[in-house]
Amino acid sequence: MPAAAVTAAVALPQTAADTLLPVDATLGVVLAALLVAAAGIAALARLADSDGRGYPRAIVVAGLRATVQLAAVSYLIGWVMRAVPLLLSFIALMFAVAVRTAGRRITANRSWWWAAVPIGAGVLPVVAALLLTGLVPLKGIALIPVTGILIGGALTATVLAGRRSLDELRTRHGEVEAALALGMPDREARLEIARPAASDALIPGLDQTRTVGLVTLPGAFVGMLLGGASPLLAGAVQLFVLVALMAVQAVATALALELVARGRLHRDGTGASTGAGTG
Repeated sequence: MPAAAVTAAVALPQTAADTLLPVDATLGVVLAALLVAAAGIAALARLADSDGRGYPRAIVVAGLRATVQLAAVSYLIGWVMRAVPLLLSFIALMFAVAVRTAGRRITANRSWWWAAVPIGAGVLPVVAALLLTGLVPLKGIALIPVTGILIGGALTATVLAGRRSLDELRTRHGEVEAALALGMPDREARLEIARPAASDALIPGLDQTRTVGLVTLPGAFVGMLLGGASPLLAGAVQLFVLVALMAVQAVATALALELVARGRLHRDGTGASTGAGTG
């Protein structure tokens, strides 16, 4: 796939973008209404995490943060594309934020930095291969969106695999203890219990890939169509993104599971049977 194809996927003509979603007061009102509706429904349904923290406030904060962050990024992208060092620094920042977000979501303790392993191991080889083969040029207009998609996919897979694994080990700690009593090594005992739960992290990506074109038309496909590309080329770019995402998420899921089994990613106040040991 030529580099120009990926570039076209993310460089939309201004007129097409304005026609799709004009940035005006109406957009602001609709966004605010949707955010209030989301928070209100979460409050009515009393949606909360496992620690009892309600999600209404989290929804509002997430929406406001997204507004500020996207406004800042929209300004910064035009600036960082001027030089390769700035471009790479921006991508490093994206990676650091993803690691921090995933790690704190999984562990809420000092072991959060281990989340860099599954995210980095999933994303870096794929991005390197794309650059070396010339499928993606070393230019911000193409590299930032593609890398961002891959980092986001690795972030999601790492969080789901890590949280599901630790939750399963906590719920079924008795089975882990029984396996240890029978002589099974710590790592193998935890893997036996946590592997099925961690594997569920692949479900969102699999479902998105299976239903693409039938249920949803993802961003790369729509973006290329709005940019004037043919449906065939748009489909090829979207296929490339989905397959790359599956590779990234498979690596991230496998390594997150391994880190939990070895006790590198763990939660405070848990014993060795729940993945807090050193493995």
